[in-house]
Amino acid sequence: MSRSLPLLAAAVLLCAPAAAAAAEERAFDVPKGSLASAVPLISRQGGVSISVADAGLWNGRVKAVRGRMSVDEAIRRMLAGTDARAVRVSATSWRIERRPSPPPKVARRATSPPKTPPPKAREPDNLVAGPGDEIIVTASKTDLPYENYAGVATVLDGGDLAFGGERGMESILSRMATVSSTHLGSGRNKLFIRGIADSSFTGPTQSTVGQYLGDIRLSYNAPDPDLRLYDIESVEVLEGPQGTLYGAGSLGGIIRVVPQAPDPDAQYVQAIAGVSLTQHGDPGGDLGATVNLPVGDNGHALRLVGYMVSDGGYIDNPFRGQKDVNRVNVRGGRGTFRFDAGDDWTVDFGGLYQATLSDDAQYTDRDAPPLVRNSMVDQNASAKYGLGTIVIMKDWDGLHFQSSNAMVSHRVFERFDASKEGEPPRILDQRNTTRLFVSETRLSRPYHNGLGWVIGASILDNRTRQKREFGDAFMQAPLTGVTNSITEFTGYGEATAEIFPNVIASGGIRFSHARLNGSGEDVPLAFAVANREIAASAHRSETDLLPSASILASPFHNVTLYLRYQEGFRPGGLAVDSNFVRRFRNDQVQTFEGGIRFGEKGRTPFDANISVSHSRWRDIQADFIDSNGFPSTANIGDGRITSISGAFAVRPMRGLSLEAGAVYNHSRVDELFAEALRTIVVQNFSGTPGLPGAPVNADGSVTQDVLLGRLGQIPNVARYAVRGAINYAAPMGDEDFRINGWANYIGPSRLGIGPVLGEGQGDYVDTGVAMRLGNNRRGLSLTLTNLFDARGNRFSLGTPFVEGSAGFLTPLRPRTLRIAIDLAY
Repeated sequence: MSRSLPLLAAAVLLCAPAAAAAAEERAFDVPKGSLASAVPLISRQGGVSISVADAGLWNGRVKAVRGRMSVDEAIRRMLAGTDARAVRVSATSWRIERRPSPPPKVARRATSPPKTPPPKAREPDNLVAGPGDEIIVTASKTDLPYENYAGVATVLDGGDLAFGGERGMESILSRMATVSSTHLGSGRNKLFIRGIADSSFTGPTQSTVGQYLGDIRLSYNAPDPDLRLYDIESVEVLEGPQGTLYGAGSLGGIIRVVPQAPDPDAQYVQAIAGVSLTQHGDPGGDLGATVNLPVGDNGHALRLVGYMVSDGGYIDNPFRGQKDVNRVNVRGGRGTFRFDAGDDWTVDFGGLYQATLSDDAQYTDRDAPPLVRNSMVDQNASAKYGLGTIVIMKDWDGLHFQSSNAMVSHRVFERFDASKEGEPPRILDQRNTTRLFVSETRLSRPYHNGLGWVIGASILDNRTRQKREFGDAFMQAPLTGVTNSITEFTGYGEATAEIFPNVIASGGIRFSHARLNGSGEDVPLAFAVANREIAASAHRSETDLLPSASILASPFHNVTLYLRYQEGFRPGGLAVDSNFVRRFRNDQVQTFEGGIRFGEKGRTPFDANISVSHSRWRDIQADFIDSNGFPSTANIGDGRITSISGAFAVRPMRGLSLEAGAVYNHSRVDELFAEALRTIVVQNFSGTPGLPGAPVNADGSVTQDVLLGRLGQIPNVARYAVRGAINYAAPMGDEDFRINGWANYIGPSRLGIGPVLGEGQGDYVDTGVAMRLGNNRRGLSLTLTNLFDARGNRFSLGTPFVEGSAGFLTPLRPRTLRIAIDLAY
């Protein structure tokens, strides 16, 4: 790849024609109204980025634009008669600014000459979340301006996420206090938002966080694929539940990654290469490239992205005489071909593939020296993710039509050490294979002139098979596994309207009907006969209605209040319990949320927000360690979660911003009814000296108070977390200098449900700083993470199959220095 990249860049440069991008005619249908409502429409229909430099222009009225014309002409017509003008920044970017005032005809009095304004850093060309730009929450499916969105929405700029090196999901986690993750390893983690967390394992339960690439769902009940965020326009995080718009599996919220679209008006190549040095570990490196090629003269375009990342290991295993065993290699690519079908119809054909290979686990022994684990076997893992998509779009008469369709193949392999002291090495291999088909079609009216709505329908078909084998490295016997499948049909609608001046209300409903099927894999004959009643109940249907409602008011300038109600759910399924297959029911979340915002995000010198939510979680699905030491799943009970989060940003001068955010989560299971957990409590605590109270009654039962005391904390979510960041950018001659520093404190949490997983984790600080000197064509960057070389404990799970597993911890990656160069042609 390193040899072919320069040749590819040279070929693209030689074949690049002198494109007259602004002269190409496109079809526009933009109604008259405010500039805030017109800019997203004309930007999408023209395939360009438009920023607005003066926040005071957003409420100005602009003219309608209809017909086929160039982008230049469309913007000129839109701004005709206003005090704004458009300045072209690049081939695909415009900036709207206020027209300079004409000189006065009569001099009133002599004044001192104005001071020369200080030089400013060059502004990014993208539309979303740029300085001074209005933030559009496209994940609302009605292109709702952030100031009109009743809820907590965070829009992260793609360029900011890539700044300092591509780290996948870690880039998002380091920028948000409300998003958390397990840390089993890249491609195997579970994500959580707003304290809605179920377990440390990825089993048959559906994820609590919906993940999307554009409008394509990435997974159903599989782990986070940890896709690398190369060539990304933005990432939107909506805190949940988000059941009305996104359906099952969005209890905590959704994370939507928006990739850069193919550009039919430009040819270019971008490449970045870096090398990293990890203290106490092996070096690593990364290489990524993006190519955009117009195809023909009819608006077609091809966009390709490829990357390779190798993160050096830093865990030693003296027992096997190995050093730095946990290297991770990631290779992947993404491609999209945009076909202009005429009459404003656009079809995107896309594909994505990523392979993540981990040489060994990243946990250590708690009682060993730092960064050391003594294990008898290698615990390698792999995650292979493939995606094919077809997206059809059309804009007309102020409406937007979109049909998004995808096929997903996701395979995860994990090897765990299951050895016992004094016995030969033993391993447990687990394979999860997922096949997902998803299709969603919707018609929407993007929000403008006080009204926006969306109606849609979707079909989802998911099949996941989990198989397990146990034994030594040369001979393994199959253990009981499980296959779960679901077919879901959904219809939904939501509308947002300005019912009074400065008062906006929204309401919606989603109807879902699901057919669920399940069966055991490799079930011993005797157990299969004994388990026949449960097997017969594996085929069933579920129907759910998910309403939502919100109201937002702006009683004062730059002050916004909102209230919101939302629901979410996850279907049930089958889980393995020893050699049996057991059914678990669906669970539901109901959330009330209120908040207040000050200022306009990114457009005023100061902005802040605070939100409070209270969730009632019924029939919680969770994974735990059963009496035989294996992961299992059950409905453990009902719980309540209260979450308080806040953030503020200050921009004391151009180019400088200070940000801070914090979250507090109080979560408890207030009623437990899982008999399997009662049995485990008896086995672990009965007769243990020093325990307060009596764990077991005279009849052998366990009291509810004892159960709640042992099992009641919802796992994997820190009770509190705090983050802070500083950003500074300034020109240095023909170059720009930018620096970003951050520090995140992750508070304590509990590993999982049940006494075996009761080990504490968290309570650490993660830090870093990134710098870049360059311009749009070239740049040199330096990044230093974990400045103080802290160890911490991100995750207390090592392997659940070794006695004394409470002695494991997962440290942070040691202090790492990365130096990189980036080029664009």
